[in-house]
Amino acid sequence: MNNAIPDLSGRVALVTGSSRGIGRAVAQRLASAGALVVVTGRSLDAPASGKRFGQSQTMSGTLGETVSLIEQAGGKAIALAADLEQPEACEALVARTIEAAGQLDILVNNAGFADYARIDAMPIETFDRTVQHYLRAPFVLARAAIPHMKANGAGWIVNIGSITALPPVRPYLDYAKAGGDTVYASVKAALHRMTQGLAAELLDQNIAVNAVGPSTAIRTPGASALIPYDYPTEDVEYLAETVLAMCHRPAAKRTGLVAFSMHYPWHHGLQVMTLDGKAPMPAREPPAGSHPATSPSGE
Repeated sequence: MNNAIPDLSGRVALVTGSSRGIGRAVAQRLASAGALVVVTGRSLDAPASGKRFGQSQTMSGTLGETVSLIEQAGGKAIALAADLEQPEACEALVARTIEAAGQLDILVNNAGFADYARIDAMPIETFDRTVQHYLRAPFVLARAAIPHMKANGAGWIVNIGSITALPPVRPYLDYAKAGGDTVYASVKAALHRMTQGLAAELLDQNIAVNAVGPSTAIRTPGASALIPYDYPTEDVEYLAETVLAMCHRPAAKRTGLVAFSMHYPWHHGLQVMTLDGKAPMPAREPPAGSHPATSPSGE
């Protein structure tokens, strides 16, 4: 594989859910590669609350903090507040991005607020919010972005997927029997399939569509409460680097992948960098307990 450092200079990337966690890390890495990054979420200057397990929770992190981190590292970013649970805000976000930044080349659909519950105990509101965050919003944003990418002659769409989209391992583990993530995992599986189908639809327009998910789990502010304390986790830099790898090659060379963050760099010998792009991270083999159906190549 060609491990030349990707240069995103002159490109504009929109990263949803980038006030914290995975979205912030992806925004930082794309900016360090030269992109002007439009960061979006509900938390502009103050952390916003979200509902989980029937209660309101406030997570740390704001878009303003993300912009500051990017600018301190020498990158460029613009913050646009938007609540993707609101249909009007979701529909308008791409147009607002182009108005603020002049164009749109890269769309990273990351935003979400997972709320786990067993199906027999899940309120319909939780089901609807899960579909809204992880399937409807990526659909709406991709649909709005595609005409602009076609006009530009190229584009890159990356959907943040999940290892939970793969079927539960048999015999069922205690975690699977306890349940809670079935709806989330099902919607992520649908997102993977939408990624692959959209990649085929847009190949001839030179718009690459790929999905990237953690190989295990990443302890972000939004996900930490859902991860058992002894569950093996990974550093977010590996996922951010894998996303960057999906944002610069022509569609004819890389599209339709469902890649996982520890497997893909290891399999392809990809050098993972720190989020500011200035220092190499160590090569790390995928965890021994990874899901056996994980594709190392993403194909």
